[in-house]
Amino acid sequence: MTSRKTAARTLALDPRQSSLYRFTLVLPLLLTALILIALNRPAEAMQIKSVKSPGGIEAWLVEDHSNPMMAMRFSFEGGSAQDPAGKDGVANFVSSMLDEGAGKLDASTFQEKLEDLAVRLSFSDTQDAFYGNFETLTANRDEATELLRLAINEPTFDKEAAERIRQQILAGIVYAAKDPDKVAAQEWNALAFGDHAYGRRPGGTEESVTSITTADLDTYRKKVFARSNLRVVAVGDITEAELGAMLDKVFGKLPEKADLVAVAMTAPATGGKTKIIEMDVPQSVAVFGFGAMPRKDPDFLTAFVLNQLIGGGGFASRLMEEVREKRGLAYSVYSYLQPMRHASIFSGGVATRNDAVKTSIDLIRQELEKVAAEGPNETEFANAKSYLTGSYALRFDTNVKIATQLLGLMEEGYGTDYVEKRNALIEAITLDDAKRVAKRLLDTNNMIVTIVGKPVTAVAGDKG
Repeated sequence: MTSRKTAARTLALDPRQSSLYRFTLVLPLLLTALILIALNRPAEAMQIKSVKSPGGIEAWLVEDHSNPMMAMRFSFEGGSAQDPAGKDGVANFVSSMLDEGAGKLDASTFQEKLEDLAVRLSFSDTQDAFYGNFETLTANRDEATELLRLAINEPTFDKEAAERIRQQILAGIVYAAKDPDKVAAQEWNALAFGDHAYGRRPGGTEESVTSITTADLDTYRKKVFARSNLRVVAVGDITEAELGAMLDKVFGKLPEKADLVAVAMTAPATGGKTKIIEMDVPQSVAVFGFGAMPRKDPDFLTAFVLNQLIGGGGFASRLMEEVREKRGLAYSVYSYLQPMRHASIFSGGVATRNDAVKTSIDLIRQELEKVAAEGPNETEFANAKSYLTGSYALRFDTNVKIATQLLGLMEEGYGTDYVEKRNALIEAITLDDAKRVAKRLLDTNNMIVTIVGKPVTAVAGDKG
């Protein structure tokens, strides 16, 4: 979240005197390095090393000295599920504040140093984890690492900066309340998960964000940022020894154990339900979904292939064919499989004219039921597998993509050899497997639907 902040500060300055201007002089080198990495790195040549620092911090490393830069992705298990009761949005608030001053550097100075060094540093949160993204040129790595260390260990949580960020977050909440896509997704989570952490608002509400103090931010950091729940992946121009020293410098003084509140395993509500949230918009947005198997379930990869041919494959998917291509009811219709730490869902969405909502949802339901009853046909099943195996290498064509993919595998408890085995696992899935898992997965009796708009044709459900 660096560029939006500094741009606002430098508008009144002579552009040649601004750090934003100086950054544009360095940016071409950074972009060129990224492009070279994408062109020169064969996915099959990637070697993933397990590294342990002198202080005992473990990480994965993909060492590549062909370009003078590196990327690091890391996470702390916890995320917005660790927001205190009545304080929804704390994790999100923290993610916006870690680069707003740290150590002896105020917000402006910290941002300027990031830009002068061409460092990309950002933070984000999901329900299950708090993430950091760090990219630097090799020549600037030592100074950049010190900025990362300060952000993690010594953020100032300055009150003036906090009030500025609070207003930005509140403005975002007001905007999101008028966005039918965001409202439909949030209402689906609330309907599916109720009082569970997954049913809460990770970005917070106007009331909760207004109540968050800088002490709340620091308390969250101290509880969640620890070595026991830390996962780290580094990719690029750095050796094992250099990475070990860097890990100890950045994370070595964090508490050994995180102080996390236990989050219960859960699943979306069963029995099926539809909720309509009226909004004066020209077309309605619908989100649909139900429970699915977790990531480590033996049937997960089969469900992943099924999703590709149902709604995850764009124009090659059944839902797109039935809803858009044949009938022209929607510009986009999609589905996805989302495994989380404490639940897993099969979900999707469609945006369509207010007078076509019921028809679109009925078509989606019918197609899911058809796949559940008959399974996929041989051609679409083979095409889905071929696409998923053939496109896998594209997930590893930049440092950041590699780090992101590997961090996800590390968080799920997979070994460094999974990347080599993954395509063979998909190839081994049979059509009979797909038919069996389709019956298990696609139970539309449990389908939850949220609709935001003004559907003119009656849709069974509640108005909210």
